[in-house]
Amino acid sequence: MNNEITLYRDPELASQNLALTGGSAQATTDDRVNFGAIASILRRRRTLFLSIFLAIFALGVILTVTQTRIYSASAQVVIDTSKEQVAPGNQEEVLQQGALSSAQVDTEVLIISSRAMANKVAESLNLYKSAAFDPSNVQPGKLARLRSFVTGAPLPVSRRAYDAQAQREFVIDVLQRGLKVTRTGVTYMLVLSYESADPDFAAAVVNEYGRQYALDALARKREANQNALTFLSKRLDGLRKQAQADNEAVQQYRVAHNLLSVNAAQLTEQEVSIYNQQVAGARAAAAEDSARLAEARRQMRNGAAGEDVGESLQSGVVGSLKTQRASLASELANLESRYGERHPEVVKTKNQLAEIDRSIRDEIGKIVSGLNARVNVSQQRLNAVGSNLSGARSTLGTSNKALVGFAELSSKAETSQALYTAYLDRYKAAAAQDGTEKAEARVISWAQVPSQPSSPKVTLNIVLAGLLGMGAGLISAFLAELFFTGLTTGEDVETRVGVQYLGSIPLLGSLGKGKGPPIDAIVEKENVAFAEAFRALRAAIGYSSDVHAQVVLITSALPKEGKSTISACLSRIAALENEKVLLIDCDPHRRSVNSMIVERRDAGLFEVLRGDAEIEDALVLDEASGAWLLPFNDTRTQSSDILAGDAMAALIQKLRADFTYIVLDGAPVLPSADTRILATIADAVVFVARWRKVTDHAVKSALKLLPRGRINMAGIVLSQVDIRKQARFGHGDASYYFNQYKEYYS
Repeated sequence: MNNEITLYRDPELASQNLALTGGSAQATTDDRVNFGAIASILRRRRTLFLSIFLAIFALGVILTVTQTRIYSASAQVVIDTSKEQVAPGNQEEVLQQGALSSAQVDTEVLIISSRAMANKVAESLNLYKSAAFDPSNVQPGKLARLRSFVTGAPLPVSRRAYDAQAQREFVIDVLQRGLKVTRTGVTYMLVLSYESADPDFAAAVVNEYGRQYALDALARKREANQNALTFLSKRLDGLRKQAQADNEAVQQYRVAHNLLSVNAAQLTEQEVSIYNQQVAGARAAAAEDSARLAEARRQMRNGAAGEDVGESLQSGVVGSLKTQRASLASELANLESRYGERHPEVVKTKNQLAEIDRSIRDEIGKIVSGLNARVNVSQQRLNAVGSNLSGARSTLGTSNKALVGFAELSSKAETSQALYTAYLDRYKAAAAQDGTEKAEARVISWAQVPSQPSSPKVTLNIVLAGLLGMGAGLISAFLAELFFTGLTTGEDVETRVGVQYLGSIPLLGSLGKGKGPPIDAIVEKENVAFAEAFRALRAAIGYSSDVHAQVVLITSALPKEGKSTISACLSRIAALENEKVLLIDCDPHRRSVNSMIVERRDAGLFEVLRGDAEIEDALVLDEASGAWLLPFNDTRTQSSDILAGDAMAALIQKLRADFTYIVLDGAPVLPSADTRILATIADAVVFVARWRKVTDHAVKSALKLLPRGRINMAGIVLSQVDIRKQARFGHGDASYYFNQYKEYYS
C-alpha cells in the first residue's frame, strides 16, 4: 500500500503525487524536542561549527593576550552638607542649608569631571612638560595598525608641530577619558576612578583629583565668604542710612499730627465711650425730671393743692406742716363744737390753720420751682456732655486718619531697622568666619597603587570568546542546515518532497569492502550488506502498490545520480533470486548498460523498435547473474524519439509474457521528455536521488513534469549514501543504526 506523505513546502506537488500514486496522505506529528536530530545537525556541520568556534575563540584569546593591561585606582570623596546662609533675601548669595538635592550632587560630579579640574590636576602633576603626554610621540593605535595591515595603507603620521594650547588640550583629553566619577547610591559619597596602563600614575592622578576637588571646594567657600563680606559691607551703610531716615520720618509725623503717644487713638476711643455713657445717663435724668415737672403741673392745673405731688410727699417741711395742720384741724373741730364759730379761740385757730395751708402752698411752689430748675440743669448737662462727645468723636476721626500714615511710616521704619540688624548680624558672623572656613568636601579614602590589572579580564574574556564562538558556530551550523536543500534521510524525502521513501543504497566504499564496480559487488559474497540494500529496495517496490510491479522504471531528476547502477544492480539481484529478468537501456545519451556487455551485438533496442531486428538478436545474457540485457546501440540523438512511440509500448507488452521482471533504465526526467512517456507504461516508477547532492527543488521540479494520474510512483530511493557519515548524523534513518547491525552480515 503506497501511503503518500503530504508536502509541507509544496502542497501542489503533494496533491500531484497523490494523484500519481493513488495513495492517501498520512502524517504524524511529534511535539517533543528532537535532541537526536539536533545532534545529527551538529555532527553533519561539525567542521563548520568547529571552524567558526575555533576562529572566534582564537581571536578572543589573541585580543586578550595582546591587549594592553589597564590598571584602575579608586578614591572616595564625601561632600559636606553643613552649609550656612550668607545673606538673607539674595538668591545669588545664598547657600542653602540642609540636604543636597540629586541635581546638586550631579553638579559636583560635573565639576570633578570638568576640563578646569583636569587642568588643575595636570598643572599639579606637571603633565604639560611630560614626554609621555607629547602628542608627537603618540604611536598609532592597534585599530590603525590592523587597518594598515589589512588594507596595505601606510600608518598615519603623527603631527609634530603642536602649540602650547594644543598640548594642554591633548593632556586634558587624556585625563578626562581615563576618569570616572560615580555616586554611591543616594548618599553624598563619590567614587573617583582612573584607568591607566601605569598603576602608579593611575593612583597619583585619582588622588590628585581628590585633593584638588577638596581644595577647590574650600576655595569656593572662601570666595563665597569674601563675596558675602564685600556684599554685606556695601549694603550695611545704605541700610543704616535708610533706617535712620525712616525713624526720623516717624518722629516728625508724630509731632506734626500731635500723636504724642502711640496709644492716643486708644485713649480717645475710651473717652468717646465714656462720653457716650454720660450722654445716655444725662438724657435719662433730663427725661425723668421733665416727666416729674409735667406731672406736678398737671395735678396743680386740675385743682389739687399740691400735697399729692410726688416731690411734696418726699419733702420733710411739707410733711411737718401737714402734721401741724392735722393737729390744728383737730383742735379747731373741738373748739367749734365747744364754743362755736365766733369764739376767739376758734377764729385764732382758723387763722393759724390758714397760715399753715399758705405755708404748705408756698413750700409746694418752691418744690415745683425746684423741679423746673432741675429740668433746666439736666438739659444743660445733657447739652454739655453731647458737646464733649462730638468733640471727642471729631478728635478720634482726625487721629485715625493720622494713624494710617503713622502706621505705614512705623512699619517701614521697623522693616528697615530689622533688615539692617539682620545684615549687621550676618556681617559679624561672616567676619568671624573669615579665615576659619571648613572644606565642603574631603577625601576619606585615598587610592592605593593597584597590583592587578582591571582590564582585560582574562578568564571572563576567554569564557565570553568561547561562548561567542560556540553561539556563532551553532548559528552557522543551523543556518547552513536551514539553507541546505539536499536529501539526507527518509524523513527529508517524505516531509520535503512528499513522496514515499523506499530506502537507501550505500556507497560501496563506505562499507569498507572492495573497490570494484558496484554491479560486481552484487554477485560477491563478501558484500552482503550492499546486496541486502537492493533486496530491500526490490521488496519496497513490490509493497508500494496493490498492482504487481512487473515493469519498473528507474529514473532521476538529473544525470550522475546513480540510476543506471541501481538499475543494473536491481536486475542482477532479481536474477540471482531465480527471476527471469530483463534490463532495458532506455537512455540513448548515456547507454550505461553497454558497460555490462562482454559480447557485442549489432542489434539493440532501437533496431528492435524499428523492426530491423528481432528481439532475440538483440538480447545479451549477463553470465554473472543470469539476467538478460537489451542495450541501446544506436548513437543518433534523434533515435530517442522512438522511445515515446507505440512500438515501445507494444514491445513492453510482448516482453511481459517472456520475463517476470523487467527493469527500464530511463533517462533523467528534467533533460529528457521520453522518460515521462515511459513512466506511463511501467507498473512502478522508482525515483533515484543522490544522497546530499541533488536538491529537493530539482526532485520536486522533475516530479511535477510526470503525467499526473497516469503513473504509479513507487517512491524515492537515496543513492550513494556514505554509511559511515549517515551512521553519525542521519538521525531517524535506518542507516543511522548501521554500526549496530553491521556485524549481522559477517
